[in-house]
Amino acid sequence: MLLRTIAGVSALVSCVLFACAGWAFWTLPLLFVGTYAALFLLALLFLCVVCGAVNLNKPQEEDSKFYRAVMHLYIEALIQLVRVRLHTKGLENTPKEGRFLLVCNHLFVADPGIVLHCFRKSQLAFLTKKENYKLPFIGAFMHKILCQPIDRENDRQALKSILKCIQLIKEDKVSVCAFPEGYTSKDGKVHPFRPGVFKIAQKTNVPIVVCTIQNTRDIFKNLKHFGHTDVELHLVEVIPPERYAGMNTVAVSDMVYEKMISDLGESFRYSE
Repeated sequence: MLLRTIAGVSALVSCVLFACAGWAFWTLPLLFVGTYAALFLLALLFLCVVCGAVNLNKPQEEDSKFYRAVMHLYIEALIQLVRVRLHTKGLENTPKEGRFLLVCNHLFVADPGIVLHCFRKSQLAFLTKKENYKLPFIGAFMHKILCQPIDRENDRQALKSILKCIQLIKEDKVSVCAFPEGYTSKDGKVHPFRPGVFKIAQKTNVPIVVCTIQNTRDIFKNLKHFGHTDVELHLVEVIPPERYAGMNTVAVSDMVYEKMISDLGESFRYSE
């Protein structure tokens, strides 16, 4: 949407300038390129201003509709820039009412952006490693849409983040997405889960939306050769609360793991 808008405005401005100035025909493509570059730089400047206004030390208690809308606009543009072709399956089963916990395997830094793009109507916030808050632009948007940083090396602090996610769901502010492996998979396999994230579903009695993602690890490699990347995102199953009632977090974790493997295939199962 953003890139198409910039291209459309650039074409219009170029044609108007060309018609008014009466320049030679060969100047038209130069006008388009120059206008497109100027508008693209303005879009980057706007992003810098918007993110620069965010105070990460100030607690954020409400989801910002403005920052969420801006974030989705730039995610869509980025997906186009890196030449990702998305193929989705099962998204029609996304819960239309009420909150949920979404879990997915984790392959690459681009995974959260892909998930946000596919579930843009679901008002997702991520349980994410605290280091992501230091990333330019990303940290600001995460803060404003109520993502919760988790210290993976400090169990007490990690529990506080999980409790905050539980609170946000109970207060009907956001749905929560977590990557239960805890880290990006370096070999493409689905590694053992950290079952603590499933406390979020158990304590809020919400559905667990099980998803899988494939091929995001190839995005930058394909981009180097000016190729596109076909990324698959599947909604495998929505597990209602009554299905996991009475189960402990380890049992829920094992059940979800098997559902992901059933969609991805046995070759994705991790074995030591």
